[in-house]
Amino acid sequence: MIFSIRSGLLKVMIELQEKIERLTNLNPLDYPEDSIDTFLEFRDLLGKGKIRSAEYIEGEWKVNIWVKKGILLGFNLGKIVDYSENKSFRYFDKDTYPLKNLSIDDGIRIVPGGTSIREGAYVAKGVVIMPPAYVNVGAYVDEDTMIDSHALVGSCAQIGKNVHISAGTQIGGVLEPVRSLPVIIEDHVILGGNSGVYEGTIVHSGAVIAAGTVLTSATRIYDLVNERVISPNDQGIIELPKDAVVVPGVRKKDGKFAEKHNISIYSPIIVKYRDEKTKSSTNLEDVEMD
Repeated sequence: MIFSIRSGLLKVMIELQEKIERLTNLNPLDYPEDSIDTFLEFRDLLGKGKIRSAEYIEGEWKVNIWVKKGILLGFNLGKIVDYSENKSFRYFDKDTYPLKNLSIDDGIRIVPGGTSIREGAYVAKGVVIMPPAYVNVGAYVDEDTMIDSHALVGSCAQIGKNVHISAGTQIGGVLEPVRSLPVIIEDHVILGGNSGVYEGTIVHSGAVIAAGTVLTSATRIYDLVNERVISPNDQGIIELPKDAVVVPGVRKKDGKFAEKHNISIYSPIIVKYRDEKTKSSTNLEDVEMD
């Protein structure tokens, strides 16, 4: 029975992918009348976590290009409508991407105070969201993750289980270009306050990003423990290793002018790797400084 259900879902997704691909090759003026039905079927599966913009397949993260195309299709199909509930709360957005309609049965704890989750985002049971926070379309947030105040989970960002996203954290998404891998945050990662993880970054399981640290594919990571420099791979992706603890640092800039003016530039630095003691710690300062 389980095999039958999975086979049925796979068939639906293959057929849906073919429809999405056909529609995205058309001029918006030529969309057939049933295009919105195709999109709503797509959005429903996306919002339930049945399809994702990126998946871990055979030991590596791979982008699902057609899913990104489907998300973009929604913007082309949508019309801007007035969602304002009263004169003091005004907002206008595409009718294809309203706010997610959640209920108590979804098992998500959302503390009141301005949090928004857009339709087409998946938020699993056990997730806690403090106000205000924003989860954009295509994002995938797995079980028991904490999203603290003033945090952003960008479009298509993939967040693992039991991740702690501290206040002020910004996680980029990467919807476009469609072939680009979105930001990946694996299980049991801790992101300190006001940290940022942006385009072209994979943070592997158990890593700790200290407060104020910024990671992008354009910034090399200096590993003091293993005495190496971590640079982007051939696909332009930079990967923070499993259990690494990274803090904001600086390094001297070469050149006469830089030396004359004592100029240094920002560099994220791995200062340690988590052990069994720090893995069991619930105190971010203990993890960083122990």
